[in-house]
Amino acid sequence: MMHMLSGAVASLLLLTSPSASSSSSSSSNLRSIAEHDRRLSYELIANYEPKSQVTDHNAIDLDQFEIERQLNIGSVASFDKARRVYEEGGYSKSVAVVKLTTPLTSGLAKFTAVSGQNADGGPVYGKVYHDYPNGESTIEVQYKTIDQQSAYVGCQVGGISKPNLDGCFAPSGALSIDGVSMEYSYDPKSQNVNKRTIQKFSLSAEERMFRCGPTCPYDTFRKFREYYGFFDYADKWIDAAFEGTATAFDRGNANFARFDFKGRAEAIKKATAYMSIWMYVIREMENALDECQADCKKTGCNDDTIRAWDEAVAYYTGSLEGSTGAGSGKLMYALADKRCQEFRTCGDMAESAQGTSHVNGEVIRSFALGSRMLSQAKCTEARQYKERIEVMMTVPLIQGTLRYAYAISDNPNAGQKAIAEGATFAASILPIVYACDQDAAITIYRNMKTVNENGVVFQEVKNAFESVYDCMGVRPSDVGGLWDINAGAYLPGAKPSSPSSSSGNVNIPLLIGCTAGGLVAGIIIYMFVSKCCCSHAAPIETKGDPMAEDADETPSAEDDALPSIDSQCEPVEIS
Repeated sequence: MMHMLSGAVASLLLLTSPSASSSSSSSSNLRSIAEHDRRLSYELIANYEPKSQVTDHNAIDLDQFEIERQLNIGSVASFDKARRVYEEGGYSKSVAVVKLTTPLTSGLAKFTAVSGQNADGGPVYGKVYHDYPNGESTIEVQYKTIDQQSAYVGCQVGGISKPNLDGCFAPSGALSIDGVSMEYSYDPKSQNVNKRTIQKFSLSAEERMFRCGPTCPYDTFRKFREYYGFFDYADKWIDAAFEGTATAFDRGNANFARFDFKGRAEAIKKATAYMSIWMYVIREMENALDECQADCKKTGCNDDTIRAWDEAVAYYTGSLEGSTGAGSGKLMYALADKRCQEFRTCGDMAESAQGTSHVNGEVIRSFALGSRMLSQAKCTEARQYKERIEVMMTVPLIQGTLRYAYAISDNPNAGQKAIAEGATFAASILPIVYACDQDAAITIYRNMKTVNENGVVFQEVKNAFESVYDCMGVRPSDVGGLWDINAGAYLPGAKPSSPSSSSGNVNIPLLIGCTAGGLVAGIIIYMFVSKCCCSHAAPIETKGDPMAEDADETPSAEDDALPSIDSQCEPVEIS
């Protein structure tokens, strides 16, 4: 009976998986989880150990950094420079477009090794980017990347204003391609391009998240497509902010016509990181699950799956966070750490205003556990960690919306910067709210939209979010409340909602206690009824021959069935 009780309690604890053990999700534990299935050693990404080389993907935050640097200058010229980086990249997936002096005399296969020299005569390595037919004279060569993040690639050009040409091919010379020397020429400043850009995350969304096979559309992206009416909603928001114009969505529109450089800059910064890249993190996780071959025993059969999962971590975190997550990043990891200080949700228990956010602890832990499942070909088991990560990724977006709702409601003259930030944070989460409750989404949008003559009522925004926490899978303790660090108290009207105010919060200790009590009561009743009703019943005979040689052997699980009684006190077996 005690075994039954323990099993029941354990089952209840599993209801909270994968978040139930969040109290033990320290940074030291995170590394040990990843080390368990180590095949090769790669640099940590905020305490997550990848199993593939994703330094090039991890550098997407350098594009974000350069975009923000140019936007902060606040001029027409700097906005143009920021837009070039947004559209053309600079730091991820660097490719040279070279003109061969003599056209190819035979076909050239993708991934064929290429070597050449830089302007100083140093070696430069790469690989052919596409398959090319006989007679082609222009080819693309992707530069080689290495495991060390600080020196992952030597050619960084794209749309950045101060390119790094040290590791680029020289303007002319000879390339050794599959052992054959081929003369070439090109312009290193204009023909070194980047095949991975923040804009492309949004422009390729239809192909990669909606029309991408039998598992598509991906559920979260579908919600955004249905809400805004466009596949490239993030790019359209960013374009309107760059241009100082209005969007033309089905719902959730913004108008930046009256916004100055500061306001428009905030709308762009937030949208590139929290609308475009945010969604692509989810895309990579979904892709990893799509590619996973369940129960595959063949070495390397899930390498592509692991790589896609590692890429999701890179896009969530970025290179600027460093190996421990103590850096100053520009993506979701940095936002979660920033917001936890304002909402007192730092630490393993989400009860501190200092340290690593509870969100990041849960996300990195889930990334590590998901990686383990995928490496063991346990595809179904990995999905719960993807779902947990998605839920936790919504928390900083909710917090961002609440923060600026409070700031604007408390100060009607907060300015365009705060309005643009609040509107963009809301835009990044409204489709998910809308899928849960349309009225709640309408309330949040009415308060947070870019053109709002009636002002913001913070309590309306807060109540609307809290009404859909259950549907979103978010707990009030995940979000917390706006914390005044100087006063050591929550701001007026901004305390966290209590668990009882959100139907999505299950009181696990109470549930366990009630269930355990019920089981104990059932045991007592069973024993009482058995004694009273069956005191004169015939004894239950032992199955089999008691004189058999194996009579003393431990019975099997099938033979050790628990005896029970029917309504006539006849013995019955529960199999």
